[in-house]
Amino acid sequence: MPALSGADGRKIAPRDSAPRIGWPGKFVATTAPSPIPILHRMPELLPLPDPLVVAKGYVHPERLVSTEWLAANLAHPGIRLLECNEDVLLYEVEHILGAQKLDWHIDLNDQVERDYIAADAFQSLLRRKGIDDSTTVIFYGDKNNWWATYAFWVFKLFGFDNAVVLDGGRAKWLAESRATTTDVPTFAPTDYTASARDDATIRAFIDDARAHMTARKPMVDVRSPQEYTGEKLHMPDYPQEGTLRGGHIPGAHSMPWAKAAAADGSFKTADELRAIYEGELGLKTSDDVVTYCRIGERSSHTWFVLTYLLGFSRVRNYDGSWTEWGNAVRAPIAKGAEP
Repeated sequence: MPALSGADGRKIAPRDSAPRIGWPGKFVATTAPSPIPILHRMPELLPLPDPLVVAKGYVHPERLVSTEWLAANLAHPGIRLLECNEDVLLYEVEHILGAQKLDWHIDLNDQVERDYIAADAFQSLLRRKGIDDSTTVIFYGDKNNWWATYAFWVFKLFGFDNAVVLDGGRAKWLAESRATTTDVPTFAPTDYTASARDDATIRAFIDDARAHMTARKPMVDVRSPQEYTGEKLHMPDYPQEGTLRGGHIPGAHSMPWAKAAAADGSFKTADELRAIYEGELGLKTSDDVVTYCRIGERSSHTWFVLTYLLGFSRVRNYDGSWTEWGNAVRAPIAKGAEP
């Protein structure tokens, strides 16, 4: 079958050339013109941390992998790629070989209450996707990995720890003209057992945010400047809906999430990030920090930066964020550019 091409001319793997998954150290047959299979030894999974990530100076470089590392490990059976996008239709257009779709609307959120899925649903999700504790899950997505870090954060609520994020996400992979496919992989179900969800360690609720405000502890509003001042209820170019009031939580400091991202969608270096969060905001790694945005997805990006790239010891993501606070009766609101 001839190679397919995307709209920008990038190579897309045809369905019958998807990688054949086997076990480490075993021989795996791959498609060849000859009727006699050609045998290749499966490569060992390259170790973490990724040297290209280590060079950026992060406190926990083992939580990121580069596109080079992933390209070298794509066929390894010990990894599971999960693509989580704001635009849930992107996966069907094209995705990285072996990636499965993770729909943040349906897969991670309860469909009745505004909350995340319970442990039994999380357990079922991971079993269906062929994931257990021995599987290295690699998250990536659009919007410079907003939703990838959001999914990573939700997985951490259940204590799932064998997870990393693809530095640069979908945009960097495509910009480097790396192969994609429309093929949807399937994996054998696992017997994964989920832990109870921990809503205390890395998650904040509205009462926690109020307590933080009262105690004047550091809060980071990662929304756009227009949302922070109250000029807009949502990001520019998005429908201005979802909340009744604009502004920010009194005492919260503005630091848009996007300042942590380089031009190619990857995370800035540790020195650049320290200049932003420690230099500009005056945060210390020992601070008790709450991050928030509109529904918790952009603030999960900043939570990831502070927790893993800079090594902050106590960061919680307030996922109720402005759609909760901006609609809550008698919740204090500040307007303008000052905290």
